[in-house]
Amino acid sequence: MFLSTGHAQFSPSIQDYTLAEYKAGNQNWDVSPAKNGKVYVANSSGLLQYDAMIWKLFQLPNKTTVRSVLAVDDIVYTGSYEEFGYWKKDDFGRLKYHSLSDTILDKISPNEEIWGIVKFKDKIIFRSFLNIYIYDYNSIVQLKSNSILISFSIVQDNLYVSTLTEGVFLLKENTLVPFYFNDLLVDTKIISIDKYDDKLLVMTSLKGSFFLSHGKLIPTRFPVNEKIKLHQLNDFSILRNGQMVFGTIKDGVFLTDNKGNIKFHISKENGLLNNTVLGQSLDLFDNLWLGLDNGIASIKLNSSNYFFNDVSGKLGAVYDVIKYKGVIYIGTNTGLFRLDANDKLEFVEGSQGQVWDLTIIGDVLFCGHNEGTFLVDNNSFTKISSFTGGWTIKKVPERNNTYIQGTYSGLVKFEKIDGVWTTKHFDKAIMPTRFLVFEDPYTAWVAHETKGVYKISFDKDYETIQRVENYQNKGLNSNYNIRVYNIKNNISFKTSEGWQKYEPILDSIIPYKLLNKKLGKDSYIISEDHTNLFALKNKSGFINFKSLSNDDEQLVLSDDFLKNRYIVGYENVSKINDSVSALNLDNGFMIINNTTSSNNGLQKPKIEVVSVGGVPIKLSKITNDEVSFNFNENITVELSSAKSLNHYFEYKISNTDNLWYKVDGNKAEFSSLKDGDYTISFRARGNSGNVSPTRDLHIDVLPPWYRDTFGFLLYAFIIILIVVLFFVMQNKKIAEEQRLIKIKYQKEQEKLLREKTLENEKEIIELKNESLQREIKLKSKQLANNAMALVKKNETLQEIKKDLMVNKEGFNSHYSFKKLLKKLDNSIVLKDEWEVFENNFSQVHDEFFETLKAKHSKLTPKDLKICAYIKMNLSSKEIAPLMNISSRGVETHRYRLKKKLDLENDISVADYLLNLK
Repeated sequence: MFLSTGHAQFSPSIQDYTLAEYKAGNQNWDVSPAKNGKVYVANSSGLLQYDAMIWKLFQLPNKTTVRSVLAVDDIVYTGSYEEFGYWKKDDFGRLKYHSLSDTILDKISPNEEIWGIVKFKDKIIFRSFLNIYIYDYNSIVQLKSNSILISFSIVQDNLYVSTLTEGVFLLKENTLVPFYFNDLLVDTKIISIDKYDDKLLVMTSLKGSFFLSHGKLIPTRFPVNEKIKLHQLNDFSILRNGQMVFGTIKDGVFLTDNKGNIKFHISKENGLLNNTVLGQSLDLFDNLWLGLDNGIASIKLNSSNYFFNDVSGKLGAVYDVIKYKGVIYIGTNTGLFRLDANDKLEFVEGSQGQVWDLTIIGDVLFCGHNEGTFLVDNNSFTKISSFTGGWTIKKVPERNNTYIQGTYSGLVKFEKIDGVWTTKHFDKAIMPTRFLVFEDPYTAWVAHETKGVYKISFDKDYETIQRVENYQNKGLNSNYNIRVYNIKNNISFKTSEGWQKYEPILDSIIPYKLLNKKLGKDSYIISEDHTNLFALKNKSGFINFKSLSNDDEQLVLSDDFLKNRYIVGYENVSKINDSVSALNLDNGFMIINNTTSSNNGLQKPKIEVVSVGGVPIKLSKITNDEVSFNFNENITVELSSAKSLNHYFEYKISNTDNLWYKVDGNKAEFSSLKDGDYTISFRARGNSGNVSPTRDLHIDVLPPWYRDTFGFLLYAFIIILIVVLFFVMQNKKIAEEQRLIKIKYQKEQEKLLREKTLENEKEIIELKNESLQREIKLKSKQLANNAMALVKKNETLQEIKKDLMVNKEGFNSHYSFKKLLKKLDNSIVLKDEWEVFENNFSQVHDEFFETLKAKHSKLTPKDLKICAYIKMNLSSKEIAPLMNISSRGVETHRYRLKKKLDLENDISVADYLLNLK
């Protein structure tokens, strides 16, 4: 590799986590990665958990600062202010705190804080400045110290306890046994004791590092010693490859080889959030996790890819990087820079302005610049062309010392004649040309930003352009932002629709199936196009390396923070040597080792918590990854894949549309599911497109009660009830109808009977009426007969009276004669006979006299008598004897009666009385 030792400006990949991301306190006192891939951080606000995607904060019951943390299997031990204990998942998958210090409250010293935790011989050891607490999972033993306890370290089967004034002790059988004392270590903060070859390596805060061997304390000669003395060492780690990590209070982290030579210095100047390292720890992949005074950081120490970062802002946006004569040259938007022997930036004088391209031609370095084209040698910067905007320059095939450059104003020829570079501008093709490739020695293809691609034909001497053909209407998918390449002697085009190529036989542009399959429709090449290994940028914003001869990705750069540093549209991976390339970035570049294999393996997602209706359910109830819940409830599944990097989660529901959907964060929520059985598949997808094995969760959405057994039983009951009710009601209706019919029949019978009775009564009445009529007629006849008899009687008596009057003289006694006449007169006008007549008359003619008297109150009894006779339809002649008056007297009386009755002239008394009612 081109890098020498002591790259103070270079650094590994750093991932910073700010307060805004983890949302807790500023200070992070300790870090402990777990075997399952999760990382736990002792924070001033509580315990932080990171699962490679989401930060979670768990607070202690007393809300105090967590000073120390240790993850052992699935249990996380923490130490705090007058408090220590462990965190363990409950039956619902939630992390819950269990206090151990509560069992020994009488032993904890006031204001005591737990600053360290280790696992030693199946015991958990907690350390404060005053005491050691040994927890054997059953009970706690307290060990007191006469000196302040500074640190403890495990080396093989020994636990070394370092004190401030009394040296180093060994913990044996719950007892502190003196191990080593040296006046040099008095009042010295021993950071750690580690194994180094056959010796012990003792690291101190301000006195540097020492070897301890055979009772002798020997200062090491590590070059890093002066740095850690100056900046106060606070934490120390040794990697599996022997390299060492020094975390300091004042100046970040120093990474050295096993001899203490500084390889990297990682500080705020080159990407660290804060220079004060409060705690550090290595995970299973040798990633260094740092707890800082303000923030958290993860550093990929196991990667062979490094960054050059310029936080001063002088560098600007980098467009090209190249190594020329052992020196790294960097072309930026502010000018050309070089790295000196100490990897410090030096500005090349006279190069201010936009640098587009750095190309080595023969033994000369060409610089395509906004102001023209320049030759570069050490610090010299010599212009050889005034044609502005040298984007790209290509050697003409089969011609020595002839090159064609694409510029703002078209194509420019560079040719070296007798050691002198000459230039010529071709007037026939003056469009801006950023992409240029050769098809053969006399044919080139160029891409225009908005007008597609052009085929350029040169004459054999390269003095003129013979023909310029526009191919924008010959099969090209799009005319915008076309990139043109020569890949395996095929003129290839990257468009927004995918890859295409030029087909000479058809003289047309057709789809390029091979590149669409091998490179991907959404990827474009950002490296040289004549090599087998291409650097590609995909639509997700990540860079991968692929070969046409191998379907496997060789390397993937999927760090999220890289996306924010790309020079979008001008990404460029330039070759440094056969195995090393450089990726241009904003304010720096990345050194890439092409031979490094990708570590893109993704872990199958783990189901952490399952909640139904917002309430977590016991994981023990989720047997065989199956869970059931009621209809119309929502289910939330919390996922993790802590050993996966740069990933997100996807899910699909087997019996719906079978498409994969992205999960927002780490929680997938499902609602409005119809009842039935579902299989939900979860997987982690890397930002580069790779996926993990799937985790299936079988769920059974129970039907609503109205479609469940209870509902069906209820329906059956209701149906039976309806049938019974219908039967009862029908019978009742029939009975009612029968009753009504019976009543109707009875009524009809009664009606018929009444009608019959009425008819009979009517007949009886009619018979009675007939009988009465007959009786009336009989009585009328009798009355008439009586009247006639009376008339006859009166006539006879009057005749007798006349005869007597004639023979008056024949009587001897006048008195006797008078007496006889008187008897005759009394017989003629006998009152009793009238009363009999009146009574008979009233029976025949109901209320005749009452009606007549009511209407005509002035009528006299004589008038009433004559009215009765007239009513009987008797003539005046017949009435006269009855009244003992003459016929003319009757007529006179009738006339007067008409006046009394107030009758009209045309109405006779007889008609009136006969019709009187």
